[in-house]
Amino acid sequence: MAAVQSLGFLGAGRIANALVRGFLSANVLPQKSIYASARSKGSLDEIGKLGINVTHDNREVVRNCKVVWITVKPHGVCSVLREVAPFVTKDHVFVSAAAGISLTNMEKNLPHETKVFRTMPNTPVSVCSGVTIYAPGTMVTEKDEEALDAMLSSVGISMKMEEHYMDIITGLTGCGPTYMYMTLDALADGGVYAGIPKHLAVKLMAHTMIGAANMVLKNGQHPVEVSSLRGYHTQLKDEVCSPAGTSIQAVRLMEKAGYRGILMDAVHIASKRTAELARLSNGEEDDVVKKWDH
Repeated sequence: MAAVQSLGFLGAGRIANALVRGFLSANVLPQKSIYASARSKGSLDEIGKLGINVTHDNREVVRNCKVVWITVKPHGVCSVLREVAPFVTKDHVFVSAAAGISLTNMEKNLPHETKVFRTMPNTPVSVCSGVTIYAPGTMVTEKDEEALDAMLSSVGISMKMEEHYMDIITGLTGCGPTYMYMTLDALADGGVYAGIPKHLAVKLMAHTMIGAANMVLKNGQHPVEVSSLRGYHTQLKDEVCSPAGTSIQAVRLMEKAGYRGILMDAVHIASKRTAELARLSNGEEDDVVKKWDH
């Protein structure tokens, strides 16, 4: 994959919006070099506000762009790929952000030797603070990987991993912002309950989250672990919790309520759902939707 001259999106939903916003902010490409397609007029109107080219025709995106993001719903990926396949050349690279869709599934619905990547970005790419994990397909070269990594690194951090981790990654970092937002809102509500205005509580907790994350990232310390081959290291958590103090009282309450177990289960069930979405792309019925329909 040479330097990206144009960028296309098959699908114009939330992750497409987030990626376009991030790429524009990072000056990856000008607006006139980005295309997006969708069946929904509302989706196109929304992403069109960013000043990019929009169309209802998926084939137009493929004809105009050599790097094409697949950002439709998982159940629609295979049909969209089959639709555009006659217009795909050896110069195209397809990058999927669809949860649960395997590299093999993409490759078999595109012409032989088409280059494909499976990725899982998260929505903070829109403010260039995202996390994107990617796995390359069988025809991808080292230069292709370098070009994609550079693109993804412009909107956050990018990391290559083996594909068998991707369902877990979806439940962890892909869904991760949701867990953070819910946690932040709950803590802010705690501040409101105690008497602080909501807007101030939200701002204070958002900065507290950033600060705590930087303690982990910049100092290289683990949030909880104490053991190390090089000797004893104080836990970041324990640095805040003094004996018989306020923080340890809160920790005791959180542990009794199963706080960590709930978060672990959330990652597990989201990862499991990702694997289910892969089956749906092959035409199986959605048990979750069936349950709600009844």
